[in-house]
Amino acid sequence: MFITFREKSIIELIVRTSGQHTVQSLSSYLAVSARTIQRDLKSIGKMLKDFDLTVQRTAEEGLFIAGKNEQVYRLIQNLISVSPADETPEERKLKLLIILMEEGPFFKKQVLAGQLGISTATLTAHLEDLTTWLQKFFIEVSITRGVGVEVEGTEANKRHAISNYVLAYFYEEMVECLYFLQQGKKQEEKILSYFSPDYLAAVDELVNRKINKEQNRLADSDYMGLVVYSCLALQRTQAGFLLDQADGIENDSGNEYQLMEEICNELKERLRIQLSKADVHFLSVILKGSKVQEADLAYYDNVLLGRLIKNLILDVSEQLHVDLVNDFSLYQGLLAHMGPSIFRLKQHLESFNPLTDEIRRKYPVLFMAVKQGLENEFKDLAFSADETAFIVLHFGSALLMNEEQVRINAVVICPTGIGTSKMLASRIQKELPEINSVEVLSLNDFQKTHFQNYDLVISTIRLPVAEVDYIMVSPLLSDRDIGYIESYLQNNVEKLTSNKHYLNPKDLPEAQAASNQPTIQTMLREIKEVQSSMEAILANFKVIHTPLAKDHWEVLQEVVEMAEAAGLLTDIAAAMLELKEREKKGGLGIPDTHMALFHCREDSVQELLFQVIHLEVPLTVKGMDGEDMQMKNLLLMLAPEKLTAKEQEVLSLISTSLIESDGSRMIFSSSNEKAIRQKLEHIFLEYLQNNLIKG
Repeated sequence: MFITFREKSIIELIVRTSGQHTVQSLSSYLAVSARTIQRDLKSIGKMLKDFDLTVQRTAEEGLFIAGKNEQVYRLIQNLISVSPADETPEERKLKLLIILMEEGPFFKKQVLAGQLGISTATLTAHLEDLTTWLQKFFIEVSITRGVGVEVEGTEANKRHAISNYVLAYFYEEMVECLYFLQQGKKQEEKILSYFSPDYLAAVDELVNRKINKEQNRLADSDYMGLVVYSCLALQRTQAGFLLDQADGIENDSGNEYQLMEEICNELKERLRIQLSKADVHFLSVILKGSKVQEADLAYYDNVLLGRLIKNLILDVSEQLHVDLVNDFSLYQGLLAHMGPSIFRLKQHLESFNPLTDEIRRKYPVLFMAVKQGLENEFKDLAFSADETAFIVLHFGSALLMNEEQVRINAVVICPTGIGTSKMLASRIQKELPEINSVEVLSLNDFQKTHFQNYDLVISTIRLPVAEVDYIMVSPLLSDRDIGYIESYLQNNVEKLTSNKHYLNPKDLPEAQAASNQPTIQTMLREIKEVQSSMEAILANFKVIHTPLAKDHWEVLQEVVEMAEAAGLLTDIAAAMLELKEREKKGGLGIPDTHMALFHCREDSVQELLFQVIHLEVPLTVKGMDGEDMQMKNLLLMLAPEKLTAKEQEVLSLISTSLIESDGSRMIFSSSNEKAIRQKLEHIFLEYLQNNLIKG
């Protein structure tokens, strides 16, 4: 099939919106004249004859493709696999970027224009755009008359620039290519005219096996980022572009470094490419700056960050005159996101958010409130507009989730991140009251999904299948997207209600009862979970006095043995191993106190446990800020591997209360068991009053 990029775009828009687009709206959407659209439609008409399809118009001049569904699916399948004959500006700029990064540092403009097949005027415009882009990564592009184009920057920054450009403008294409590679479909040509399919396939398989299956699963966007960075490291190394060997390789004991070292060693065996220690360190930094998919894994991990996030939520709530203080889902999401976000800021890693401008335009007040809250609470960090926009999505989701009452089940395929997925789901429920629930699925779960379980399939990207009837929308759900969904629902009422009888009067009470309010059974179960969690913590709590110890592991061994004797856990060695693994990931001492919070989740733990071990002789431990500190009170928190949301919430109450005030610090730092128990009881009572009695 021979097709231009614009012709392919027109067909996709008509198929996706069926009857909604006219010649004039296509003209406006694609920024070309109506005459150009008419000319392209003639060419498209000839092409569609091969599929026994035609382009027709509704009474309102809306365009749709007429013919059998199987032929439409066949057309879509062909469009997925075909490469347009012409290139988008972003594709040309990516080619130009790679040339600048690999064939420099000096270029003649005429030579560059010839390589890309464009005029010198177009090249100049592309160079101006790339110059602005590269400034974010401390790469300088200078254009001097008579000399040409000169590029200066470190290898690390060049890798950041290429990877971020690919992720910002070609994310969907990379997802699609990985999907086909995972299905065993061989690709002879380089992906995006640069990436080796064999290298991508090898990296994808290893990252998926070594990290997503054995470790905490990465969010989709970060998974793709690690794959792209790793493949780029292979190709840049093979081409002779090496990282500075002396640059930041002193810390090679972290879990992320060890994981990337394993992956790089296997890549060497498979592809015969030796990545250096600097490469391993570089990729481990990328991994450490990634977000895990499961927000609950970090629910009590960092006391200091947890306190700052609580303050941020309070700050934003006060600015907007809303109450989000007790929204545990918001707290969890921010805790999971902001740990890696702060790490990226400290490492000067650019985090590009393609939705930033749209978020600022659509939610200016919320954006300003979040920005002010970040400045108030994180005084030593400068959050960029892109990082702020990610955080705005979390708050936006929480605000919108309070207003839903809906009736039809939908699923969203949205790989752009945790916050974006929540935001889209909330927007759909707010703008479309007909919809009962919106489930978000990642592309990693895509192949296992039974779409027949949903009334409506919505995606923010093109799906690489033909058998699924879906609506493609913007991640922020524009008014036009809402119109498409409303039109689809209106035109498919019979299909949507065929098995549910929503329109049957005798079923009206059941339909009205279907809302987002929890059932009495759900509420009773959650009350029971809260009660049993609080009872376990209070029953198992005690202050243990240790007169003398060589190190904190000796202390922990004794306390864990006591817990095992009391029937609170069944495997001492497993619990100790998990505690040691947690300490390897970062210090557990709480700065500006004499406390350290040692904690883990392990299968053999039978009940929630929180105890304080008071040391007569202080011991040295590493603090959460990376500095050594003196510990007088070791706080131990143990939990089973599997926890419900309410159990997680109860544990987080304790960890976030440790340093909420000077009074809290004094109580938890004391060896007074009665005072600490009273503090725990007060925390729990306040939670019950705010969340159960008032609710």
